[in-house]
Amino acid sequence: MGDPRVRPPGAPPGGGAASPAPWLEAILAAAPGQVERLEPCYGIESLRVAPTALLAVADSIREAGFTMCLDVGGVDYLPRQPRFEVVYHFLALQGDGRPEQPRRLQLRVPVPEEAPEVPSIAHLWPSANWAEREVYDLFGIRFTGHPDLRRILMPDDWEGHPLRKDYPLRGPRDRAAATLPQGEQFDFLQARRPQPLAHARGGWRPDPGAGGSEAEGRDGHDGAGA
Repeated sequence: MGDPRVRPPGAPPGGGAASPAPWLEAILAAAPGQVERLEPCYGIESLRVAPTALLAVADSIREAGFTMCLDVGGVDYLPRQPRFEVVYHFLALQGDGRPEQPRRLQLRVPVPEEAPEVPSIAHLWPSANWAEREVYDLFGIRFTGHPDLRRILMPDDWEGHPLRKDYPLRGPRDRAAATLPQGEQFDFLQARRPQPLAHARGGWRPDPGAGGSEAEGRDGHDGAGA
């Protein structure tokens, strides 16, 4: 719980939520009964919307001047149900008929464990494309209608989704020791410590243990010239 002495920006002094601005009223009206206004998060308006109403609400958010989708993230609330949430952050900038001050909006979509999928919004905000792929890769939440929904961080043959709370800490399987096919060889590269650029007495000298020649030591080169 927050400190009751601290009032969210825009909240009336007597307590309770402030009346929604016209742009927020339009978003709330996009899907009556399926959009819930939450307590502001650090002064940012926050809404919770049902997955079935996401596209209608997303259209309204875009029409309200939120031309930027800053981020799409996933949260695993295991053992709570619904287990997952997809969290969106939008930004409306100034100018060109947009609001006088930049506005931010947070949108939270609960996702059930038995059917972890929500509609993609990549057709409205192209910046959501890779962010949705990351949520799919790490949480296993599918975005229906996504143009190219595949892993983006983990290998294509990886088992499971690493940011789920029930994912094994050591991964899905033991790593096999690196081996070479029979008959194949490779050369070892011997690492050497760096050569000093100059000796304390002012002369260039090689490091006897590094295998360098005296010519290399005098001019700092391998004899090929600068």
